[in-house]
Amino acid sequence: MRQVVPLPASAVTIDDAYDAPLGSHPDRPWIELCMVSSIDGSTVLDGVSGGLSSDNDLAVLARLRRMADVIVVGSGTVRGEGYGPPKKPGQRIGVISGRGSVDTSTELFESGAGFVITTTGATIDGGTAQVDVIRAGDDSVDLHRAVELVAELCPDTGVIQLEGGATLNAAFGEADLLDEMNLTTSPLTVGGAGPRIFNGAGALDQRFELAQMLVDDESFVFSRWLRRRAPSSP
Repeated sequence: MRQVVPLPASAVTIDDAYDAPLGSHPDRPWIELCMVSSIDGSTVLDGVSGGLSSDNDLAVLARLRRMADVIVVGSGTVRGEGYGPPKKPGQRIGVISGRGSVDTSTELFESGAGFVITTTGATIDGGTAQVDVIRAGDDSVDLHRAVELVAELCPDTGVIQLEGGATLNAAFGEADLLDEMNLTTSPLTVGGAGPRIFNGAGALDQRFELAQMLVDDESFVFSRWLRRRAPSSP
């Protein structure tokens, strides 16, 4: 891996490059996004992200997961990518579904690591495990309130990692809750109508600053982007 931003360019390891989040908040968890996309912007190849990935991309994902206290992910991504219990002891995985369409009979929930984030009126699919449920918002999930409740459910949460899908990314983007974006650009073009990193978001005008960029021998590009907020913004 070669670091090209910030200069001077140098050889680095993944552990050194991703040794800490880009910042913190005094009043809520730091929220970082981790995603892979093609050069032309698709987040899936043949319906899943795996075809866009590489060994280094998976190593970056694993390193970022070790930094996170809680992972938040959409229910469709959990089903499509086959999420199981986390490798980091004590880490929790919050699965978001506005309709409550989450299968709580899977190993993720049976392990006690998984919990559900949904609306006040949603009915959760049956399962044998006793599952923690966060309810925030009536017609759709109130993400600001959900983040507050995640911090209550999981005390001492400093970092939440968002792992998609693209519709959930868009919702967090519209709520201006993303503090850091960790993006892998795969050296592929995909075409088709695959979702972008933010799929279905309204018009946004949010400024990010390139904090770090790495390139590997397979031409994968690994970038870290920091949200630039006005001093008075929350």
